[in-house]
Amino acid sequence: MPTNTAVARAGTSSRGLLAVLLTGVFIAILDVAIANVAAPSIGTDLDASGAELQLVVGGYIIAYAVLLITGARLGDLAGRRRMFLTGVAVFTAASLACGLAWTPVALIAFRVVQGAGAALMVPQVLSLIQLNFAGTARAKALSAYATVIAGGAIVGQIAGGVLVSADIFGSDWRPVFLVNVPVGLVLLIAGARTLPKTPGNPSRKLDLPGLAVLSLAVIALVLPLVLGPELGWPAWTWVSLVLCVLFTLAFVLVEGRSSRIGGSPLVPGVLLRAPGLAAGALALLAATANYGGILFLTAFFVQSGLGHGALVAGLVFLPAACAFGFASLNWGKLPARWHRLLPSAGLLLTMPALIGLALAMDAGHLSVWMEICLLLFGLGMGTAFSPLFAIALWKVPPANAADASGVMSTVMQLGQVIGVGVFGSVLLNLMDAPSDAPHAGFVTALLMAATGVLGALIALGLPHANNTPEGSTS
Repeated sequence: MPTNTAVARAGTSSRGLLAVLLTGVFIAILDVAIANVAAPSIGTDLDASGAELQLVVGGYIIAYAVLLITGARLGDLAGRRRMFLTGVAVFTAASLACGLAWTPVALIAFRVVQGAGAALMVPQVLSLIQLNFAGTARAKALSAYATVIAGGAIVGQIAGGVLVSADIFGSDWRPVFLVNVPVGLVLLIAGARTLPKTPGNPSRKLDLPGLAVLSLAVIALVLPLVLGPELGWPAWTWVSLVLCVLFTLAFVLVEGRSSRIGGSPLVPGVLLRAPGLAAGALALLAATANYGGILFLTAFFVQSGLGHGALVAGLVFLPAACAFGFASLNWGKLPARWHRLLPSAGLLLTMPALIGLALAMDAGHLSVWMEICLLLFGLGMGTAFSPLFAIALWKVPPANAADASGVMSTVMQLGQVIGVGVFGSVLLNLMDAPSDAPHAGFVTALLMAATGVLGALIALGLPHANNTPEGSTS
């Protein structure tokens, strides 16, 4: 472990470091949900088409997902502190430009730049946690990281509804982007004072062939998943998904060749062989697909099915977010011998929660039972998410921390996109009118319950208890 892990034991300095890192993650996650809520107002004000509105939301997601692994590698090359602050600066400037955008095309372009800034910033967070926190402190930091991810999406939903409804000085939707500017400026100042200086490693190359092929694979996956549900899945979306498979196979070949000739592959083989990482990444993909899916399902059911506003839709999910945070921050208090089983147990707990939610939605109205089921879902996800991260990353060598950060961040983002694309398509195909919402919600929630069980089975492949953070002697 590098010597800068001492900062994890330095009391106030470690708390300040973690606060800066988690604030960066929070504003990046926030901006996915907050723009979604503001989309109707943006469409009216800028006279944007449905496809343009999808790209206002999706342009950020596409740039973010495509560049996450690249952002992690750039942090390794140029220094994680430098890349984090660069990402914050780009994100903040793009947020200002988004708030001042005058046409849909300009807003889409600025959202892409904003997503690129987030992709430079977010991968450095996991890397810096891996390198600056040790043992129990690392497990707690990863728990806080997971809690912020869950909370950012919910706060974005609520904040978007509040800011758009307030119509501050007649600015309509613009404050949803402008609110990032003062936060970003404070983060730049605090980050410059708090983040440890991390020299780059120029011996590692950027792996341009791998980057090019991986970018094509991610674009071919994300673009149809973002636009497909809204456009009715035209032929090009299916062609794109087939190309995604081909580009993925090509990426495997390119990375294999890079390893054989002594290059610096984006995803080194030694990383994938780290105990628990592969199983953790696959289980995380299933978990985040369900998380992205339930956010979309709940918001769409409450707003389009029941006719409530965005603020109500956000508040409906608040019990789930609170339960997620409670479980994420307290799982470490359980006996260490249980830790390996917590991801499977938590994901399995989401199954009865989603079956109950299916029945509650089939009733066709908001109810206490629905809130109880969402709370149970949040409890299960929180129980699974944080230990899943901690166990999957525990045995990753420090030299591969940046690559592991990029892989896990990308998997998490792709999981949410897949969840919204797949479960959103099921919901929209079954819902021709608001009166169809109960049945559509019922079927979609049952499919998500099955996905939770699949994730629980995959998570059984995580390392045994003596390899978990509290059980390890390394």
